[in-house]
Amino acid sequence: MGKCLSWKYFSLLLSLLFFHSQFPFSSSLPTNSQCSALLHFNHSLSLNESASPRVFGYDYTRNIQMCENSYPKTGSWMEDKGCCTWDGVVCDNSTRHVIALDLSCSWLYGSIPSNSTLFLLRHLRTLNLAANDFDFSLISSEFGRFQSLTHLNLSQSRFYGEIPYEISQLSSLVSLDLSFNSLSIKTPVWKRVIRNLSQLRELLLDATNMSSITPNSLMNLSSSLTTLSLEECYLQGTFEINVFRLPCLQNLDLGYNSNLEGSLPKSIGSLKFLEYLNLRGCNFTGAIPTSIENLTQIIKLDLSKNGFSGLLPSSIFDLPNLSFLNLKRNQLVGPLPNHVSGLNLLIDLSLSSNFLNGTLPSWLFSLSSLVTLYLDHNQFIGEIGEFKYNNSLVILDLSYNMLQGSIPSSISRLVNLSYLSLSSNNLQGFFTSSISRLVKLTSLSLSSNNLSIMLDLEFLSNLNNLNVFNFSYNNLLVSINNNLTFTLPNLEILFLSSCNISEFPIFLKVATNLGYLDLSNNRIHGQIPEWLGAVGRNSLISLDLSHNFLTSIDKIPWKNLYFVDLRNNLLRGPFPTLNALNLRYLFASNNNLSGGIPSLICNASSLEVLDLSHNNFSGTIPKCLVLSNALSVLDLRMNSLNGSIPATFSCGNYLRNIDLNGNQLEGSLPRSLENCTNLEVLDLGNNKINDTFPYWLESILELQVLVIRSNKFQGHIGNPKAEFPFPNLRILDISNNEFNGTLPIKYFKYLKAMMNVDEGEVGLKYMGDEYYHDSLNVTIKGLNIELVRIQTVFTIIDFSNNSFIGEIPQIIGSLNSLKGLNFSHNNLIGYIPSSFGHLTNLEWLDLSFNKLDGEIPKQLEDLNQLAVLELSHNQLTGPIPSGKQFNTFENNSYTNNLGLCGFPLTRTCNNHEAKQPPPSTLQQEQEDNLESKNGFGWQAVSIGYGCGVIFGTLMGYVMFKIGKPKWIVRMVKLEQHILLRRLKNNARRSGG
Repeated sequence: MGKCLSWKYFSLLLSLLFFHSQFPFSSSLPTNSQCSALLHFNHSLSLNESASPRVFGYDYTRNIQMCENSYPKTGSWMEDKGCCTWDGVVCDNSTRHVIALDLSCSWLYGSIPSNSTLFLLRHLRTLNLAANDFDFSLISSEFGRFQSLTHLNLSQSRFYGEIPYEISQLSSLVSLDLSFNSLSIKTPVWKRVIRNLSQLRELLLDATNMSSITPNSLMNLSSSLTTLSLEECYLQGTFEINVFRLPCLQNLDLGYNSNLEGSLPKSIGSLKFLEYLNLRGCNFTGAIPTSIENLTQIIKLDLSKNGFSGLLPSSIFDLPNLSFLNLKRNQLVGPLPNHVSGLNLLIDLSLSSNFLNGTLPSWLFSLSSLVTLYLDHNQFIGEIGEFKYNNSLVILDLSYNMLQGSIPSSISRLVNLSYLSLSSNNLQGFFTSSISRLVKLTSLSLSSNNLSIMLDLEFLSNLNNLNVFNFSYNNLLVSINNNLTFTLPNLEILFLSSCNISEFPIFLKVATNLGYLDLSNNRIHGQIPEWLGAVGRNSLISLDLSHNFLTSIDKIPWKNLYFVDLRNNLLRGPFPTLNALNLRYLFASNNNLSGGIPSLICNASSLEVLDLSHNNFSGTIPKCLVLSNALSVLDLRMNSLNGSIPATFSCGNYLRNIDLNGNQLEGSLPRSLENCTNLEVLDLGNNKINDTFPYWLESILELQVLVIRSNKFQGHIGNPKAEFPFPNLRILDISNNEFNGTLPIKYFKYLKAMMNVDEGEVGLKYMGDEYYHDSLNVTIKGLNIELVRIQTVFTIIDFSNNSFIGEIPQIIGSLNSLKGLNFSHNNLIGYIPSSFGHLTNLEWLDLSFNKLDGEIPKQLEDLNQLAVLELSHNQLTGPIPSGKQFNTFENNSYTNNLGLCGFPLTRTCNNHEAKQPPPSTLQQEQEDNLESKNGFGWQAVSIGYGCGVIFGTLMGYVMFKIGKPKWIVRMVKLEQHILLRRLKNNARRSGG
């Protein structure tokens, strides 16, 4: 149009202004003026194809109708033709007034202000602007002036803000759809909608914020309501059961309101017209009532992701019109019925993730219309039945059950099958070749069974459409015939972990689209072949070759790699050349790699986890590693690195774990470690670092593990500088250094993470994330142990093998979550504090090789978890406490304490009475001061008695085998996130 309006549009504007002045909103416009108003409305917007994206079909899981056939309807409007003939416009035959406007899916982009000429169309009865992009416009109050309007649809059009009060003035409305915008509705407007829109039959407000609306107000909706759709509306509270009694209700959708509680009424069968019920992702509980059998008109029933429990009513399978049944992720129990009389129209059946049991009934495999069948994550037993000519089935998932026997040959009858998962069962025998006849198969998962298979031309040559193949964790042999050439041109995911294979499958040579390759835990020997570098050169994202016998790899050529795992091989020589600039996770631990760590690793600027531990790397740590703002885990332990730790850790870094244990690092600690504000684990043990106690780390709030054992740290540990030092520290190991002076009483006062931990509340959790598990070398009960994973309740203090002097402070008894305490091999004097009786979680206590005197406090008898007690080489006297845990300790716990007597020593006490010596005056004064400041006082603790068993308690902390990380599971779930959506859409598009 240029910088100014042409005369044609200027005339149009003048005429609109004239008619607007001559005919106010309460009057009507002549037909030609209505056409002018429409033209002006059209010219106020632009056309943009992305405003109405073409997404095929109907999303059954979220009740969203997308634009199957979007096009610019207004693009064909012409001035020289009457607007009653325009696409999307309907006029009254007698009055020629515009009474309907349907511009849904019309590519419209722009805003609709209050002075839009759209609002001049006073006779509109139907207005549909759905599936356009109005660029976060507010819904104008002028919409309330369409007094004749019976149908208003503004859904999925990027409106924003509060629903205006004036919408409630449209008293003639029969259908109102404002769903899937960015809207909210307040209580006053909602009350007016309920009161004034008494003729309403369809109300759809999906994705509207209704958090301030009480669910019981839904009871007051029009009794003529047939459709109520409030999906993902942030409803909260208890859903009123009377809403289920609206007499005309056909469609009820409350899905994805996770804070909406309720239950199904026993009389739900009275909703005789109900066709669609969706409670997906709510918080409904209780039983599914047997009256559900009376919902004879029901087509779609989705009760998934709730807390429904009890027996699954068999009558639910007799509903004659049911096409979609989803009950997954509940707590339903019981077997499936042996016989059904309905389900002739059933297309989609999902009973996943319940506690259903028994055998699979034969009718499951003979439903002629069934397209998808999900029975995974249950407790079904017995054999898979025979398939009876079901040519419609596209998706079949029976994984994570207890099915036995072999895969039936009749599976070959499922000629349309695209997705098949039988993983994690007890299936046995040789893999049936009949699956090779399923030529439409795109995803095949048979992992974690007891199957054997020959991957040869006969099996794979027909599966040209295969995207996903998962045969991992089968205990029997997988044979690969590498003398035959065949191709899987569409293969994207291949999992053959723990399959006992001894060579790389040759068919990978032409897998140019491969994205995920897992050949871990096999018997593959020797050098990684050069041709593997061409496999998925531009597509490979994840590569796992860990736990094999590979000896060399020259380069990692894949430029788009995200994850690389080469752990536990025999790799030797320098680190391979790395081209993957997008790499985020790199594991190469437990090999024989040598030479320096190449700084080229830092070219992967998104690297989050770097684990090169347990190798023979030498030289210095590349400075660029500590300058990274992406790195979270730096694990270089158990190498031969030397020099000092790089001095400049970047500000704002994300380092969570720094493990440099077991190298030859020297010099002092860089103060820039203070910049690691996210640090949880710092392990610098077994090096040659020469420094004083790093008190400046005490302000790192997230720090949970600090290990500086076996270095050359020296000097006193003074008072803390921070107000609350080390608030989350749970593991503190400064053993085998040259510290001296008294024990740091004021630090012990603030170790809050070692106090009053409720293990039941915390649960069995481990430090780390889904890719990397934090580990630790530590002395437990006198044994040097590598904790492959660290429990979050594991709490120890080890100050052994230093030169500490003075008395053991009473305040240590406040650290009642301690599992282990080691002050051995120091020069401590005085008595064992009676407050140790409060350490009710203590499993080992080592005070040996000191100069402690006095008697063993009787309060230690209450430590019912204590498995190891080391008090040898002191100057203790008097009787050894008897009973409970003390009956389990042997002579060597007390060696070289000449004044001790009683069991298990042969020296009797001659009726010697135990005396509890008071603390020294100096110690008492110090701790009185601390208690007065801290409000700490001693309370008696009553506990039961239990035996301490060294090995048993060790097993609680030590894991000798790490399972597959969660990313493997998520990769498998790609089969359901990407492929299944495509399969479902294709099935419905073809009318299957």
